[in-house]
Amino acid sequence: MKTSCISIGKFEPGCINEDAALAREGLIAVSDGAGGGGLFAERWSRYLLDRLPDTPICSAEALDGWIEQIWEPFYSQCEADAKLLGGMSLEKFYDEGSFATLVAVWKTSDTTYHWMSFGDSVAFCYDFATHRLLHTFGPIGNFDNPPYLINCKDEIDKRGFKCGTWEAGEHSLVFAASDPLAHYILMMYEIGQEDIFGQELQEAESHHSKNENYIKMARVLPAMDFEKKVLHKLLNCVDNQTNFRWHLKSLLRKGLLAIDDYSFALFR
Repeated sequence: MKTSCISIGKFEPGCINEDAALAREGLIAVSDGAGGGGLFAERWSRYLLDRLPDTPICSAEALDGWIEQIWEPFYSQCEADAKLLGGMSLEKFYDEGSFATLVAVWKTSDTTYHWMSFGDSVAFCYDFATHRLLHTFGPIGNFDNPPYLINCKDEIDKRGFKCGTWEAGEHSLVFAASDPLAHYILMMYEIGQEDIFGQELQEAESHHSKNENYIKMARVLPAMDFEKKVLHKLLNCVDNQTNFRWHLKSLLRKGLLAIDDYSFALFR
C-alpha cells in the first residue's frame, strides 16, 4: 500500500517549519516541534520520525525506552551547536531541552493498524462505507489544553501516552495530521453531525479560546459534504506542495484554520 506525506511551514517569511511528516512502507507519522520552549524543535521532530521503529510502540514504558535509546546523539550535537550560539542559548537548552508531539500508525496486516499518540497531533480512520470517523484525540475542546510533549532530555509524562488498534477494510482511509489541520478535520466532521456532536461543540465554544472562532465560522457555512469537501480536497493536494498551500490559504481566508505549520500523512 502506498503512503504519502506533506509538511509546510507558516505562510510568513523567514519562519522555520517545526513540523515533520513521515510516510514509508507500513508506517505514517507526524511530529509537531514545539517552539514555544527550548531550542531546536524542528530538529527534534524530524529526529524522532527518522528513528521510529518498524514495529508498533504499544506502551508508555516502550516509548520511554525507545527515547532512552536514541536521545543522546541528538542531545550531544545540539549541545555543541548551542555553545556556538552563546551562553544564553546553551543555558536555555540545558534548562528546557527540545519539545515535540508524536503520532504514528503502523500497518501490521491487510486490515490492522496500530497507533500511538503523545500530544495533540492526531491519527484518523475514516470508513467511507459507514461514514464514521475514528481518531486518537478526545473531545474537540481538548485542543485548548496545553499538549503533552516529548522532551529530548527528560522522561515522558506517562499520562500523555495513548495507543490502540483499528481494523480497517477496503473502504477505509487512515491518515494523520498536526494539530491545526486535525482540529479543522474533526470540527468539520462534527459540525456535519450536530445531532450527535452538538453538545461537544458547544462545550468547546464555551472555552472562549481562538478555536471558538473557527467553530463559529464553520457553523454558519452552508451544509457541506465532509467526504467531498474536506477529505477528498486534502487527498487531491497531498502530493503537490503548491496545491496544498493554495487549499490551506483558502481555509485560512475563510477563518476555518489556525495559523501554524501543517503536516499530513496517509495510507493510500
